[in-house]
Amino acid sequence: MRITILFALLVGSAALPARAQDYINQKELAEILQPCGPGVENLPDVSYERYVLYSSRNNSVLARNTFYKVIGDGDMDLGARRAKLVGLLNRRLINQTQVGDTLIIPTRFDLDFCAYAPFPRVYAGAADYDKLFIIDKSVQAWAAYESGRLARWGIVNTGAKESPTPNGRFNFNWKTEYRVSSLSPPGERWEMYWVFNFHLARGIHIHQYPMPTGGPTSHGCVRLVEDDAKWIYFWADSWKTAGGDGFGSQGSRIIRPGTTVLVIGQDPVDHPHPFDLRGRFPTLKRIDLPANPSDVPRGA
Repeated sequence: MRITILFALLVGSAALPARAQDYINQKELAEILQPCGPGVENLPDVSYERYVLYSSRNNSVLARNTFYKVIGDGDMDLGARRAKLVGLLNRRLINQTQVGDTLIIPTRFDLDFCAYAPFPRVYAGAADYDKLFIIDKSVQAWAAYESGRLARWGIVNTGAKESPTPNGRFNFNWKTEYRVSSLSPPGERWEMYWVFNFHLARGIHIHQYPMPTGGPTSHGCVRLVEDDAKWIYFWADSWKTAGGDGFGSQGSRIIRPGTTVLVIGQDPVDHPHPFDLRGRFPTLKRIDLPANPSDVPRGA
């Protein structure tokens, strides 16, 4: 599928703070957020192209309907389903795009979800790690590896400029299905689900929470789409302790650390830019991982 380039302008997602309507519909993404299938290392590379929303009547609704028909090969319902992947890759809400907006779209929609990952499908340096969890702040994404093979990936919101998520090498420790944030203001309950802590001193977790389309926005924790948070909750290993309450209280002794966590990359200035737009055709930015996870310094 080759689509005529009408413009070369990429319109970014809304700047922080996000409005209520700028939040991702997490239930809609459940259809495409899946673990990698067998043979992930053999998935073909995906090429991308620009699509500019157009309507002869300058009507954004009509322009979006045309977009659905184009990417759905004439089937608007199929196009609407495929648009979920486009929205995730662009960090955009498709139902808010306007005439003249540019979207980056894959030329194929029939592949395993992991074909569209910015992470390498095979991480040779992690071959000796049964499980490894990686958060890349630059593109606001996460990846799970099993013996160096990509098992699943997704998007995140990391800590805002005032309270950044720390870089470094950590381990998952305690987890709980539900927790109210200790930073909740008086009269409010910031409810977090599928919580997995990886920084005991600062109380930094990964967890499900409302996610704006922009970039870093939290108080240091890492926000996830609910399906991703739940999957990680049951996939990753927590620590094994003796004594105490299992939450790192005084008197606890670590017998076995949990799954290794790497936090890498630098926060984007405003929102993530998943694509390199300098060439004739856009390309997905690929994340460079350290030669070995142990090369990442321990987080403070």
